[in-house]
Amino acid sequence: MQQSKPRSTTFAELLAAAQHSAVHLEMRDGYAVGDEADEFAHFQRTGHVDLDPTARWWPAWLGLVREAVGRGVVMRRARIVSEPVTDYIRWEHASTLLNIQAGEQVRWLPRRKAFDLALPGTDFWLLDSRLVQFHNWTGDGDWHPIEPKTWTEDAAVVKLCADAFEQVWDRATPHDQYTV
Repeated sequence: MQQSKPRSTTFAELLAAAQHSAVHLEMRDGYAVGDEADEFAHFQRTGHVDLDPTARWWPAWLGLVREAVGRGVVMRRARIVSEPVTDYIRWEHASTLLNIQAGEQVRWLPRRKAFDLALPGTDFWLLDSRLVQFHNWTGDGDWHPIEPKTWTEDAAVVKLCADAFEQVWDRATPHDQYTV
């Protein structure tokens, strides 16, 4: 894979430079990133999700989404999940309302409906159908410490990701119709 370093290096900068679209494909049944650990542990103990958009990491993310959507960027997120879903996916589903309120469109695809799709090996963001940012994870679901993210503008890789996302999106169920 030909790798290129984008002019901007943080995701916030990449999203701020997006002009038309930002799509995200998630394919893991659980993540263990530090900034959401407390909220997920609270959900596991209580079954309650804090939908306060000012809590923890939400203000920064929701602000990025609102700003992008406000200038015309269409933000779509698709999640491929195993069923029955994990506790993490149950928590993620319950907290997705905040993503939607900020302007993201979110759909869910049961893994059994994705068996015949050609999918990249990891989650990714595709910005303006030209730049892919792959996420590299440890087996436990945290960011890989050496190379957490990989960017490319390679046309073949961009096409693979764009095609994969659109196929998932077409088969997936809108958030308000998917139950966990």
